[in-house]
Amino acid sequence: MRKRTKIGLGVLGSGMLAASYYFYEMAIATHPKPFLTNNRDLSDEMVRLMQPGQTWIKEQPLEQIEVQARDGLTLRGHYLPPLVPSNRTVILVHGYGGVGTDLAGFAYLYHQAGFHVMMPDNRGHGKSEGHYIGFGWHDREDCLCWTEYLIERLGQDSAIFLHGVSMGGATVLMTSGEVLPAQIKGIISDCAYTSVNAVLAYQMKRMYRLPHFPFLAMTSVLTKLKAGYFFSEASALKQVKRATVPILFLHGGADTFVPTSMVYELYEACPTEKELVVIPNASHAMAYFEDPDTYDTVVERFVRRILTEA
Repeated sequence: MRKRTKIGLGVLGSGMLAASYYFYEMAIATHPKPFLTNNRDLSDEMVRLMQPGQTWIKEQPLEQIEVQARDGLTLRGHYLPPLVPSNRTVILVHGYGGVGTDLAGFAYLYHQAGFHVMMPDNRGHGKSEGHYIGFGWHDREDCLCWTEYLIERLGQDSAIFLHGVSMGGATVLMTSGEVLPAQIKGIISDCAYTSVNAVLAYQMKRMYRLPHFPFLAMTSVLTKLKAGYFFSEASALKQVKRATVPILFLHGGADTFVPTSMVYELYEACPTEKELVVIPNASHAMAYFEDPDTYDTVVERFVRRILTEA
């Protein structure tokens, strides 16, 4: 009887270990992400709606930039100079599985407003080095590396904004809790999650109908061993409580990929000057495309107010 019990526990343990490796390879390792295709929570219209921005960005004089991350990885991104001399800069931070130029539509808006535009590829994405996805945690330090580069290149009088979408939104919120250079004036976060634990637990239930325990805990340990962080560390909610700059929170009212409820938690936790705008009927990362006029107006007003106060 004891022998059968030991065998059963061994099989169970092996199965859970195999499951944690499966979830690590699926979510954290830098492999193609087929589960993003035909996902019921992601709009099929996004690729089509992004096309005008992609056409425009290909016509721009982009410069490929490299910086070294604090752990030695080479990070790469694209820089677009302004139309006229300016001290205003935006760093656009893309989402899970994407690349910097995915945010070409946002780059256009800022470029037309006279901004320098930096579009990094996050570690493990695009042309940047890395074998894992940081979900914003290690990326927060990478964001500061890009900031340091831009200050050195463009001058101490730079006025820098961080604008992220989805995982990029969580990244800029995680960055908000660090000691920031004075040149970072404000943060715009679009459809961010509260924490890696929370969003993966939500997705595990929604996609696989599985309880998050014990699979999420075991995958977190594996991620610490292979990628250097626990899921519990990567919390935008904890970081935003330490924020020192104004933050604009945006979210889609019909977001079921990163549930809309998360933005209210983030907004409530933020101790600085803040603004919350929820775009009705917008699914995940679709707030701009659902209501571009409102989105443009809100972002422009937020940026202008901060620059006026600075």
